[in-house]
Amino acid sequence: MLNQCNFIGRLGQDPEVRYSAQGTAFCNISIGCSEKWKDKNTQEPKERTEWVKCVAGGRLAEIMGEYLKKGSLVYVSGKMTTRKWQDQSGQDRYSTEIRVSEMKMLDSKSSNDQATNQGQQSNQTQQRPQSSSNQQAAPQYNEPPMDFDDDQIPF
Repeated sequence: MLNQCNFIGRLGQDPEVRYSAQGTAFCNISIGCSEKWKDKNTQEPKERTEWVKCVAGGRLAEIMGEYLKKGSLVYVSGKMTTRKWQDQSGQDRYSTEIRVSEMKMLDSKSSNDQATNQGQQSNQTQQRPQSSSNQQAAPQYNEPPMDFDDDQIPF
């Protein structure tokens, strides 16, 4: 059976990086994938955005947390998984997400710089310091399959 999902979209918020008790990094992102069309009757442009929850582990999670930000254009590939967890009242909850095994940053250097400048103008308190390595072309990261159980995810 094949369980392979590929998405290209923009992050709806800054990545959230957490660490397990064993020190493994996990990164949560939400990617908006938009679909555009024209209404058949009115010819009015329409748009719908689907939000895809994604989680990465290990070094890939750290890289995503360091280099991605709200609005970043990104390609992710991985497996769809559903995990069970309990909320504060003890009710069982389920979360379907993509367990990311590959990520590629698709923003060009100039659009990264523009987004950084716009972010600094609109809200300086949420801006991260930019490292000189961010000025290079965006590399592609291929991680080996993540070897962890759902019980190890710290959220």
